[in-house]
Amino acid sequence: MLVVTLIAVTIFVGRLVDLQVVRGGTLAAEGLDQRLRTVELLAPRGSITDINGVPLAVSMDSVNVTVDQTLVTDPAVTAAALAPELGISVTELQASLTGDRRFAYVAKDITPDSWRRIDALSLPGIYPEKTTTRSYPVGGVVGNVVGFVGSEGKGIEGLEYSLDDVLAGVNGTSTFERGAAGPAIPNGAGSTTDAVAGANVRLTIDGDIQYVAQRVIADAVAASGAESGTVVVLNPRTGQILALATVPTVDSNEPGDSLAEDRGNRAISSAYEPGSTAKIMTMAALLNEGVVTPTDRFEIPPTLTIQGKEFHDNEEHGTLNLSLTEILAQSSNIGTILAAQKLPSQETLYNYQRKFGIGESTNSGLPGESAGLLPAPKDWSGTTFPTLAFGQGLALTPLQSAVTFATIANGGVRVQPSIVADYTQADGTVVLPTAPQRTEVVSSQTAATLTQMLKEVVSERGTAPLAAIPGYQVAGKTGTAQFVDPTCGCYNGVMSAFDGFAPADNPALVIGVSIVRPKYSIYGIAPSVFRQVMAYALQVLQIPPTSTPSTSTTAGR
Repeated sequence: MLVVTLIAVTIFVGRLVDLQVVRGGTLAAEGLDQRLRTVELLAPRGSITDINGVPLAVSMDSVNVTVDQTLVTDPAVTAAALAPELGISVTELQASLTGDRRFAYVAKDITPDSWRRIDALSLPGIYPEKTTTRSYPVGGVVGNVVGFVGSEGKGIEGLEYSLDDVLAGVNGTSTFERGAAGPAIPNGAGSTTDAVAGANVRLTIDGDIQYVAQRVIADAVAASGAESGTVVVLNPRTGQILALATVPTVDSNEPGDSLAEDRGNRAISSAYEPGSTAKIMTMAALLNEGVVTPTDRFEIPPTLTIQGKEFHDNEEHGTLNLSLTEILAQSSNIGTILAAQKLPSQETLYNYQRKFGIGESTNSGLPGESAGLLPAPKDWSGTTFPTLAFGQGLALTPLQSAVTFATIANGGVRVQPSIVADYTQADGTVVLPTAPQRTEVVSSQTAATLTQMLKEVVSERGTAPLAAIPGYQVAGKTGTAQFVDPTCGCYNGVMSAFDGFAPADNPALVIGVSIVRPKYSIYGIAPSVFRQVMAYALQVLQIPPTSTPSTSTTAGR
């Protein structure tokens, strides 16, 4: 018995030494590791506001319910307790609670109040994961600009996508020791790496102007039976975008309710042949080169044939005698072609159109921006030059079109458009974006002269008297171009547009309107939208009425 006892004691002591001395550190570490739980601390996503600090996108606290299935003592009982609070069937819950997974989601994005009620039940194996839910207070008013996030909280459209790295911040981690039932052990082992919140982004968008622009273009699209429409509002001096409205739109809170093609931003992604709004680039080139003056007159035949192609104006007419200003005011294609032929070379027109930014992205900071299309002279046919002169054969976005008018309104200097006013980092530091690029396109004298000519377009003698605003001088240009249908490679319907600025004697705002395939009011709908949005914007920004009388550059009338 003594021998047996000594052998047993020896084995026991040997085992004890092995567990506590030889393998003690390793086993203790393994035990601690089993008791430790590490959770990710999500960084608060930065908010997006308009220029006045009105929230456009904010993150609200929410909770994901998770489970350690190995700690759930009775899945059926736990499921029955959770079902009323989560609104999930007991059968479905029981399946998600059963197994040997150490981590799984039970439900996502419940309110903090709901979690507090669940927590009070003290259910073994059930844990919270703090997270946030993205909310968009104004929904579809600015949905195509702001965009939205996906189920994982990552931006997948609009500024939420392009600024995701800025908004997202850096996640942290929390490691804590838990007891047998699951709750954290007070003063137990653990460590925490704090999350760093994302930056808040303040846009240049004015929420009030955006709202009115969105409402007016929606009404116009509905009234004209059009497919879509856009409104761009710019500050010509700073390049800041005050509004970017498009219809159809997307509600950022419910993006799945919109078609995929309606979730983007047509104002920067859809390029189209502009038609007569592009004539200001031809006129700017002519004036800046000094080859014509506003009062120079041209004999306009009923039709004009070049390289076997017949060109005509929108309305049939006999032989006309028009000044350059009248050619612009009455939007004569033939007159524009004849005037353009006075340029030193055909490439001169191309060079000016490039200086206006056609064929390259505006680099506004908005995702999915199209560069438009401007064919190089080496690719021209015999009829490309006259076609480009009056606004077809090239393609540009509504934003690019507005920028061309902003260039004239800004004394001939093109300013890179921008959408972000500033960023506020987690520590309160305010960061300004890089100063916009400025490009001199034409002289200030050329811009002033062309402005006077554009005022005639809005007069009773021009094509857009509906764009006039009492008390203000308005300069602008209509455009009606055949719309290219990529499905057939043919023309199908028209694009109706109007771009302009006010007050013409001291430009403060540029507004571009484009409406795709309107069925009714084709020629008057775009100027009417311009007038409504511009009149409101001038009022809300407290821009004083025009102080100087309008002077005409038309001769021989």
